[in-house]
Amino acid sequence: MLKIENLCVKYDSIRVVHNVSLDINDGEIVAMIGANGAGKSTILKTISGLLKAESGKITMDSEDITRVDSHVIVQRGIIQVPEGRQIFTKMTIEENLKLGAFLQKDKEKVERNFERVLTLFPILKERLKQTAGTLSGGEQQMLAIGRALMGAPRLLLLDEPSMGLSPLMTQNVFDVLRQLKKDGITMLLVEQNAYDALEISDRTYILETGVVKITGWSRELIEDPGIKKAYLGGEYDA
Repeated sequence: MLKIENLCVKYDSIRVVHNVSLDINDGEIVAMIGANGAGKSTILKTISGLLKAESGKITMDSEDITRVDSHVIVQRGIIQVPEGRQIFTKMTIEENLKLGAFLQKDKEKVERNFERVLTLFPILKERLKQTAGTLSGGEQQMLAIGRALMGAPRLLLLDEPSMGLSPLMTQNVFDVLRQLKKDGITMLLVEQNAYDALEISDRTYILETGVVKITGWSRELIEDPGIKKAYLGGEYDA
């Protein structure tokens, strides 16, 4: 589905992503983990067209999208749930959700997606006319994911979906991601909660200072003593 080859990205004159290559197959959840500043969010923004690559290549279904504008990226079915949710706090839940479908032309499909989102997030269904800024952090994250789903994504990019959430709400969010995988949605997940990311994903890329240091099947990585010590605090039993 998506392939990245030798991607380099700069902020001003500083290169923050160095020759990163990764691929995502249809139906997979692929995780990227690493410390702050590892380049994870930068890679997502570059896939989305919000940042431009210095060099390298990004393809979707073998079509080069490296320098395609962000709204065209969305039309291709690549939709991002941004770090910090970035919902429209003064608008209602319903208005936020409907904005997620602004590029969709098929009204019946939009309505089906709307009902699907409300089935996934019944708490949003109960509060459609409520102002989004009055929601809790976890509820706002659900709204951000729901808004992205309104765009009918083929590839869902998730940037730190558990950031700032309670353990219970984090579990709720990851339960939703499991359901989305069952529904056939492909995902690229950036997450500092390394254990949960490894536990839910099929494959994982571990980044350090803009470089892919380790990659492999998540189940194998989560059982590796070296990975446990370096990235999971050595406290988890798989």
